[in-house]
Amino acid sequence: MHSPAAKVSGYVVLMIVQIIFLVLFWLFVRYEKTALPLAIDAEDAGSANEHVSKYPQFQDIQVMIFIGFGFLMTFLRKYGYSATGFTLFMAALVVQWAVLMKGFLHMEGGKISLSLENIIDADIAAAVPLISMGALLGRTTPIQLLCMSVFEVALFAANEYLALHVFSICDCGGSITVHAFGAYFGLAVALMLRPASDQNETGKLEGASYTSDIFAMIGTTFLWVYWPSFNSVLADGAGGERAILNTFLSLAAATVTTFVVSALVSHENKLDMVHVQNSTLAGGVAVGTVCNLLLGAHGAVLIGIIAGTVSVLGYRYLTPWMTANLRLHDTCGVHNLHGMPALISAIASAIYASMATVGEYQSELQDIFPAMVGTNGTETKIMGGLGRNATSQAGYQLFGIAVTLLIAIGGGILTGAVLKYTNFRNLKKDEHHQDEHYWEVPAAENKEEYELEKVDELLL
Repeated sequence: MHSPAAKVSGYVVLMIVQIIFLVLFWLFVRYEKTALPLAIDAEDAGSANEHVSKYPQFQDIQVMIFIGFGFLMTFLRKYGYSATGFTLFMAALVVQWAVLMKGFLHMEGGKISLSLENIIDADIAAAVPLISMGALLGRTTPIQLLCMSVFEVALFAANEYLALHVFSICDCGGSITVHAFGAYFGLAVALMLRPASDQNETGKLEGASYTSDIFAMIGTTFLWVYWPSFNSVLADGAGGERAILNTFLSLAAATVTTFVVSALVSHENKLDMVHVQNSTLAGGVAVGTVCNLLLGAHGAVLIGIIAGTVSVLGYRYLTPWMTANLRLHDTCGVHNLHGMPALISAIASAIYASMATVGEYQSELQDIFPAMVGTNGTETKIMGGLGRNATSQAGYQLFGIAVTLLIAIGGGILTGAVLKYTNFRNLKKDEHHQDEHYWEVPAAENKEEYELEKVDELLL
């Protein structure tokens, strides 16, 4: 158990980090000129109006991050306070850190410009450590989550800059830079923190109750409804509308497929709530990178079907294998919801990039594949871009996911080693997946837990 002194010192560290953020904001962050009460020209006024017009989508993403992710992780029957509370804490922390880290890569005159678009980008960045948290849910302390988030967001910002601005890949919905990065970073940390071989059994509280599963479905529903906003918020014009349409169709197809495949592979051909809570969302991840491309309705539906199938099979067969053979406990199954669907999205992006032409995309090509500007698909005419042809762009899409996996896994292993082998306190097995170590829990809950422990002892 944690001593009171250790807990107090931990929260003091958290406050110190917030004060450091305060100083950095004071020194480096300034409002963008469209947010200042000064005379602005017509172009700046148009930019300001465009930012404000994205506020409804910003609200949708807020709901996804603070409600969707939080409630999705409440399936653990004794970890509801931590799932929702630590989600709120981490998201609030990471949004600030992401504004700074991403801003440092785009400074003008030594200052970071702050606009609604920056906050939207930071909100999206908050999804990255929350995805990683899902792999570690119930097995880390708040200080460990803080350390992981600080390292991860710094690496995420660097990798995103590399992928989007150096490799110039298309990743409208962030499946490569957000979902793949968060999933494999979290899995790498979980691998480093894996239990000893004689303690690999599933914890007694690592499971759901009827009530906790219903609360988790609230998170699923919010994520499902608002996912089109997450994928489309960074797209403009017709590409933004396509992103909404493709995401919705992919989600719908993944949902139907999840119900069918779950019934086929589950015990007694009954539906598994884990599959319904998670695999129904896999279509939103799998279509993310390509959501603004000309997929056609059939293409979006096909991606959803593939994603739903792969995700359910992952939960049914791959996750238990990873736990038994690798001692890798993926509590929320982020590999099946975020990892593998993101790989599907990356492969799809290479396929569709290889078929992209100026004739097909017209002037949109400059926004979607800026490195292909002036390319007709077979002949290269450099006109402000890098002059890639479609085949080269497809190769860069695959190179982008490869580098992302390398940075995420390498960074996760390094972060996990820091958390395991330094002075960070690691939770013992009997402390996993329960709120009472960090929250004031009603006495009735403690009594219920005591009675469950007695039942377990009698069964043994």
